[in-house]
Amino acid sequence: MKDYYQILGVSREASQEEIKKAYRKLAHKHHPDKGGDEKKFKEINEAYQLLSNKEKRDQYDRFGRVFEGAPGWQEGRGFDFSRGFGKDFGFDFEDISDIFSEIFGFETTRKKDLKRGRDIEIDFEINLEDTLKKIEREVNLYKFVSCSRCQGSGAEPGTKIKECFSCRGTGQVQQIKRTFLGSFTRVTICPVCQGEGKKPEKPCIVCKGQGRVKKEESIKIFIPAGVDSNQVIKIEGKGDAGRIKGEPGNLYIRVHVLPHKIFQRKGDDIYIKTPISISQAVLGDEIEILTLENKKILLKVPSGTESGKIFKISEKGIPHFSGYGKGDLYVELKVKIPKKLTKKQKELLEKLKEEGV
Repeated sequence: MKDYYQILGVSREASQEEIKKAYRKLAHKHHPDKGGDEKKFKEINEAYQLLSNKEKRDQYDRFGRVFEGAPGWQEGRGFDFSRGFGKDFGFDFEDISDIFSEIFGFETTRKKDLKRGRDIEIDFEINLEDTLKKIEREVNLYKFVSCSRCQGSGAEPGTKIKECFSCRGTGQVQQIKRTFLGSFTRVTICPVCQGEGKKPEKPCIVCKGQGRVKKEESIKIFIPAGVDSNQVIKIEGKGDAGRIKGEPGNLYIRVHVLPHKIFQRKGDDIYIKTPISISQAVLGDEIEILTLENKKILLKVPSGTESGKIFKISEKGIPHFSGYGKGDLYVELKVKIPKKLTKKQKELLEKLKEEGV
């Protein structure tokens, strides 16, 4: 009786990901086209087909049943994907295709939107005070835009669009790959019409049949209030124009908030350090505080305030990105120690010293 776990070199508790990794490694090592043992390779393939299927694996663990030969293998006919990786064995074709693309050097074709335009990402710098409200700016991008001559169709105005002679209008062609396991047929995008199924009788003389041209375009962007550094704003449909009236890509704006000379941002809260004199700290006072809006507000300093004391002023920070409420302003008071004193100041301090202050 074959021990499929031993063949792949994994434990009976191995996860599906561990089984897949083990199969990839062994398949590369023992592949006949790379000098490996054909018999060993078939055995590895058989073990993987069984252990990668939950139902079959459970049955094998419980009853030790061995399936002779890998499903889908037909002597003299090669490998039939519809049987070997179809419903009979419960394989996900897209999952197994990644493995076969590495082993055989080709990709199984998946439906791709070849007409869709490329997404564009740009960096955009703003000042900290710009985060207080929604801002509107314009940026100039050199990108693909729809061809104005053919209106994006790719055909010279007044000419017809005909069926592609290569794929007969299907947008797909068949390719045959021959291996020691037999012949594999895959369907791929038609290289002549790029999957369109049709070709212009005469390509547009401006865009050469692409339906788009590169030029500079001015785009209006909006940055919401409360935005933070490294946040990305998405503007749909403002990336590259698609090929032949294909869907356009999106524009992604990565925002960078520049550091401020006075204020420091932490989340949606703002921090500022403000100096006060010794007399203000001891006796108390009312001082002016500058806000991020460049307005002044009054802060009452209690008598006996120590250096480093922090006061919170509610709703004077940055608006929350959600649009509801604002952060707070935190003021840290730093008692200023004078380095030079006048004669009178020294006399007054000496008297205070005599009084024990």
